[in-house]
Amino acid sequence: MRTALLALLLLGITWSSAVAEDKTLEPLMTFSGSVEDAELLGKFSTAISTPQEFEELWKAWKLAGETPKVDFEKALVVVQTTSGSRLRVTVRLTDEGDLKVLGLATRDLRPGFRYVIVSVARDGVKTVEGKPLAAAKAAPPESKEEAK
Repeated sequence: MRTALLALLLLGITWSSAVAEDKTLEPLMTFSGSVEDAELLGKFSTAISTPQEFEELWKAWKLAGETPKVDFEKALVVVQTTSGSRLRVTVRLTDEGDLKVLGLATRDLRPGFRYVIVSVARDGVKTVEGKPLAAAKAAPPESKEEAK
């Protein structure tokens, strides 16, 4: 009995040390708030890798002030949104270089949407949610012409 228990314990220790853990990335900058126009929801990427795209989002959402300066050679910006009243975001990097953006939102729906925009170090990032960085762009919403 002791031998079997010891064997299971050793197996568990070996297995848990072999399982890779994602690295939680600390935000370089974080912005959060609300946007009244729900029509803007889903029109931008989860991952933004150029200053032009970041400025486009900032202006479209009518966020206060100038677009923050981000060194896109060293960092990238990730965006999460929700129709709930609150949103928390965690960004993790797998050993394979896949950036995972995890949003935890409340289920109480409100008009417009809430957002969290986080800038993180780009070092080691190869993909975002399994897609190459350039292809991490969200699919554009279906146009009314295509819906006919």
